[in-house]
Amino acid sequence: MAKRVNRRAFLRTGTAVASSALLGGRAFGQAAWPAKPVRVVCGYPPGGSTDVVARAYSEFLSRHFGQPFVVENKGGGSGTVGALDVKQARPDGYTLMATISTTMIQNRVTMKNLSYDPEKDFEIVTIVAGSGSLVVVQPNTGVTNLQEFVEFARKANKLSMATYAIGSTPHLVASELNQQYGLRIEPIHYRGEAPMWADFMAGSTDIGVGSTAPTLPVLQTGRGKLIASVGTRNRAFPEVPTLAEQGLKSQASHIRGYVGFWAPAHTPEDILERLSEALVLGGKDPRVLQATEQFHLDPAIPAAEARKRFANDSTALIAALKQLGIQPE
Repeated sequence: MAKRVNRRAFLRTGTAVASSALLGGRAFGQAAWPAKPVRVVCGYPPGGSTDVVARAYSEFLSRHFGQPFVVENKGGGSGTVGALDVKQARPDGYTLMATISTTMIQNRVTMKNLSYDPEKDFEIVTIVAGSGSLVVVQPNTGVTNLQEFVEFARKANKLSMATYAIGSTPHLVASELNQQYGLRIEPIHYRGEAPMWADFMAGSTDIGVGSTAPTLPVLQTGRGKLIASVGTRNRAFPEVPTLAEQGLKSQASHIRGYVGFWAPAHTPEDILERLSEALVLGGKDPRVLQATEQFHLDPAIPAAEARKRFANDSTALIAALKQLGIQPE
């Protein structure tokens, strides 16, 4: 004998089944990501540290997720070209950006009419921080530490410091040394570290501050003397104390530059979490470590930590850069 089905019970059951199907479909759709290749827009040209980090971590993500993470170099305008591309992309987890802190912090002070909002248009996924910058003086100064440099600078009356850009770490270091010790160090700005160190080795400037890889040839050839690192002790020279350890009261120069991974704003939270977890794993991967070892970088950090660091660094750096009287161009 067939069992009679109560109409109200039937409707309740049908509604529950339909809801389960919808939820299951949504969960399935999220779990399926990535179902196709993911673009990783690198805001700088091939061969530099940003490109190397982007490719090393993208290769790991490809292995981890089983889908290609394809790096596209879109350099220009201190990373603005790549940032605008990613800002305009669909926030579906299939476009990421690898760029440096300059693009997302310093550009807000040094550039007029920035075509993107670093805080509103993107979601940060991780940060891969550089090792402490290296402070190098001319060998003929006889200087071996910060105190000796201060004494030398006071006797010399005026010195020049090579920087790789307006608003860069060496620019901030020059300003802080002048303020604390009453020195007259004039920052000489170059377009990148290669021409900066070339002029330094030719004797055109008295002191320079740069990242590990471009600075090593200066030290290895005896064309410069290392006296300090900035922010943290450099992984390649752990015995050399920082400027802060030698007495400099830093306002912002201690903030290390970094390569970060960002996604367009409104990218689903679960995708961001999965990316963050995978990138942290990538920071421990032997292939990633081998590919990036020349730059002496820290491993990738979780998104929550990256968000806090990015916010704090932005506040401190922007305030310090405005004090330098930089005119946006």
